[in-house]
Amino acid sequence: MGREPHNNNSGFVRDIIIGMSDGLTVPFALTAGLSGVLSTNHLIIVSGLAEIAAGCISMGLGGYLAGESEVEHYDSELKKEFSEIESVPDTELKEVQDILVDLGVEESLSSQVALQISKNKGRWADFMMKLELNMEKPARNRAAKSAMTIALSYLVGGFIPLFPYLVFKDSRDGLYASCAVTILALMFFGYFKSKVTGQPLIKGTIKVAMTGIIAAAAAYLLAKAVS
Repeated sequence: MGREPHNNNSGFVRDIIIGMSDGLTVPFALTAGLSGVLSTNHLIIVSGLAEIAAGCISMGLGGYLAGESEVEHYDSELKKEFSEIESVPDTELKEVQDILVDLGVEESLSSQVALQISKNKGRWADFMMKLELNMEKPARNRAAKSAMTIALSYLVGGFIPLFPYLVFKDSRDGLYASCAVTILALMFFGYFKSKVTGQPLIKGTIKVAMTGIIAAAAAYLLAKAVS
């Protein structure tokens, strides 16, 4: 029998959520705020493009550094496990037995299984990483993929609230259209996010949409107040 298929794209989906969440919200708030004080769209568009570019770089770099840190942390812990296997093998073997017992394996059988696992130090260390430290080995290209996914998601999300200002000359029309398309996008994104994370669909959809609406409304009112 073959293995059942499982979804191994949790990191990819998480990166999309991170990039799209900020990409929709931050440029939406920025363009809404500028619409409160500007009557033409030129500066709104320029400012929006500058923010999207900066956001892509910042978010992508953050994703890359986080991915690199994840790999470095895993390698550091793996090195410690190999060191402990070499220096205190009896202690590590007892830990394997304890883990197996906690998983429901009979104590008499757990010692045999532990001895079998300990015959291969690589398998032994991998067992300890997964079941003692709850750490999965990250892909070596994880950092670069994470950076690219977050940056592209931010780019796509950021252009949604900005696009209407490219279509309409008047900032008021651009604001109304931006609000309409962005709120719809936020609701769709909130539904998608809730679906993949297992949250209540209606609650998750409303929460994401309201976050963007509140941010944009606050920026717009603040710009109006100080202008």
